[in-house]
Amino acid sequence: MSAIAFELPPEVREACEGVVAFARAEVMPRHEKHRVLLEDPRKLYREDGRFSDPAVELIREVRRAAAKAGFYSMCVPEALGGGGLGHLAYYAAWERLFRLCGPQNWLMLYVISHWAFGPSRLLERVTEQARERILGPMMAGDASMCFGLSEPGAGSDAAALSTKAVQQGDGWRISGRKTWTSNAPIADYCIIFAVTDPAPAAKRSGGISAFLVSTTAPGFEVQRIIRLFGHIGGDEAELRLEDVYVERWQLVGELNRGFDAALFGVSLGRIYNSARAVGYGRWGLERALEYSRVRETFGRPIADYQGVTFPLAESAAELHAAHLMGLNAAALLDKGLPAVKELSMTKGYSVQVGFRAVDRAMQTHGALGFTNELGLYHAWHALRIVNVADGTNEILNRTVVQRLLKGDTELSNSAFHDSGQHPVGAWKGILPSSEGPVISSVSRYSVASRIFPFRFGTRGNRYCRTTHPCAWWTGRATGLRRSRLPR
Repeated sequence: MSAIAFELPPEVREACEGVVAFARAEVMPRHEKHRVLLEDPRKLYREDGRFSDPAVELIREVRRAAAKAGFYSMCVPEALGGGGLGHLAYYAAWERLFRLCGPQNWLMLYVISHWAFGPSRLLERVTEQARERILGPMMAGDASMCFGLSEPGAGSDAAALSTKAVQQGDGWRISGRKTWTSNAPIADYCIIFAVTDPAPAAKRSGGISAFLVSTTAPGFEVQRIIRLFGHIGGDEAELRLEDVYVERWQLVGELNRGFDAALFGVSLGRIYNSARAVGYGRWGLERALEYSRVRETFGRPIADYQGVTFPLAESAAELHAAHLMGLNAAALLDKGLPAVKELSMTKGYSVQVGFRAVDRAMQTHGALGFTNELGLYHAWHALRIVNVADGTNEILNRTVVQRLLKGDTELSNSAFHDSGQHPVGAWKGILPSSEGPVISSVSRYSVASRIFPFRFGTRGNRYCRTTHPCAWWTGRATGLRRSRLPR
């Protein structure tokens, strides 16, 4: 893969190095130790399709270890007690993890808090009472959640919800169905989207609210596990809610404005799935290149045959382009720019070229590419799914065209040119200053929006270099006073 002409910010590079070291120390050894459990579907899943109890405990172990090391919450806003790293770190770290671990070491999915499964920017919208109740266990990796938006009749047209929340006293009664709810079988909480005001909801002008619901609440049921590609289990589920009562403290964001939170969550999902596609694509490409050097036919390595290697060259170019698009879209978001067009382009392109790269890697391996041992088909399945999840490619193309027709035709950031700054130098805009306050013209969610009250200490955690931000995420930075940590 070609080198990138600019360097990522130091804290992003070090976060990536840290999660890689953590995965090598904590994830891969667990897979090796528990290979019989994790690779045998009859042991991995229960008869009803849910993860078995030993598998759930391994997932919790990884979450807790990652939380203790500081990686699990590294992209959670500081206001919630997290590391405050932005979209760029989120994209870059996930891409590195997927590329390193591939689909077989899948416990890496729990190293960084997934936007819909654990603490994320989404929880900034919950009430103070909700924070007090759920934030501690979520940040520690003891509890998880899921995102209940999709319904049998509301997929790409996500606003066409039929789930209703009817006001009763100072609370609401929720009834309806949800589907394709990832992580629901093991989640402790679910953010449920429901119609609270039918008139504006019918006009697509509001009327939808979001609620934080305990999965043990009376009337909340994981009705069935959705099995995919012939698997005997999975983490997607259908939910049924029958008169589930929620109180006012469980409201997420403003009443009748919950769809804003839904769109915000889906945007985070597009960053995640773009990184997943590029990471898995690069992992598959590397496997194919290695195999082409050693596999011989007709007395020569298959790497000598253009019919084998030219498709791999095309995938290398496509993945390189997708990687740059992902870095760019994440950096734009960190600068507070909407990047609607750029993010839609990135996700749509990344998932297609990532899938194509894995498919070509399978073709390079011949029949061996279909085997369980190689793991390529796991990546193939995952990337086929994300060509639909968090916005189908068709919906993303529709979004891009709508933006273009409205005049959003720029392919570079005009803000750079207006300021006379070279685009490569724009990375400096998301770097913290070592001498004082950082540049203030960026999003409040980005790394650069922090004003560090101290320099990083001389002790990091055991997975990172000494100046890694994990030194203060885990409370081990020289001069750190606990009174400065968000409560």
